[in-house]
Amino acid sequence: MKTVGILGGLSPESTIKYYQWLNDGVRQHLGGHHSAKILLSSVDFGQFVALKEKGDWETQGRLLAAEAAALEKAGADFIILATNTMHKMADQIESAISIPFLHLADATAHKIIEQGIKKIGLLGTRYTMELDFYKGRLERKGLDVIVPDDNGRNSVNNIIYDELCHGKVTDTSRQAYREIIAQLIDQGAEGVIMGCTEITMLIDQSDSAAPLFDTTKIHVEKALEEIFSAPDTHN
Repeated sequence: MKTVGILGGLSPESTIKYYQWLNDGVRQHLGGHHSAKILLSSVDFGQFVALKEKGDWETQGRLLAAEAAALEKAGADFIILATNTMHKMADQIESAISIPFLHLADATAHKIIEQGIKKIGLLGTRYTMELDFYKGRLERKGLDVIVPDDNGRNSVNNIIYDELCHGKVTDTSRQAYREIIAQLIDQGAEGVIMGCTEITMLIDQSDSAAPLFDTTKIHVEKALEEIFSAPDTHN
C-alpha cells in the first residue's frame, strides 16, 4: 500500500472529506482495521485567501511547492491537492517533486468522457469557472464547458467562501445551486461538475436532473487506485 501525501487545509472542511473517504476506501478494500497511510500538510487557508485576493498566485505556488517537496521527503509516494482552485499552481507543484501528482481535473475529465458526455456544466469558485487553468484543461481534452452567467457565478462563489468553507450548509443555498444547475441543463449541459471540493457538502445527485460529477469523490477514487497500484520506478 502506497503512502499518499495530501496538500490540504484549502479549506479544512473539504480536507476532512478527503481524509475520511481515503480511510473508508482502504478499509473497504482490505477489511478489518486497515486504514490509509497518509501524510497531510494542512496550510493556513486564511493566508491563501488573502494572497488570492491580491492576485498573488506566484507566492501561493511557491508555498505549495515547498509543502509538496516536504511531503515527498517525508515518504509520500504521490501527491494530491485537496482543492480545485489551487490546481492553478499545479505546474509549480509538479516541478518541485519527483513523485506523481494526481491532477484533479484530469481525473474528472476522464470520468466524464468515460460516460460519453461532451457538453458539461462547471460550478466552482470564480477562479475555477473563469480562468483557463481548469476550464481550458477540460476543453483541451475535447469537452465543451459552460458556466453560469455572471449572477450565477457570483452566487456559486459567495456560497463557497461565505458558507461552505465555514462548514455552513443551508436549504436556501442548496435551492440556489439547484436553480443554477437547472439553468445549465437548459443550456444543453449533459452533466455538471461540482468543481469545488466543498460543494459535496451542499448537494448530491438528487439535486440535479443530469449527472453530477463530484470532484472530491472522483479525486479520492483516483488516489485509491494509486494507493493499491504496483510500486513506481522511483521506489
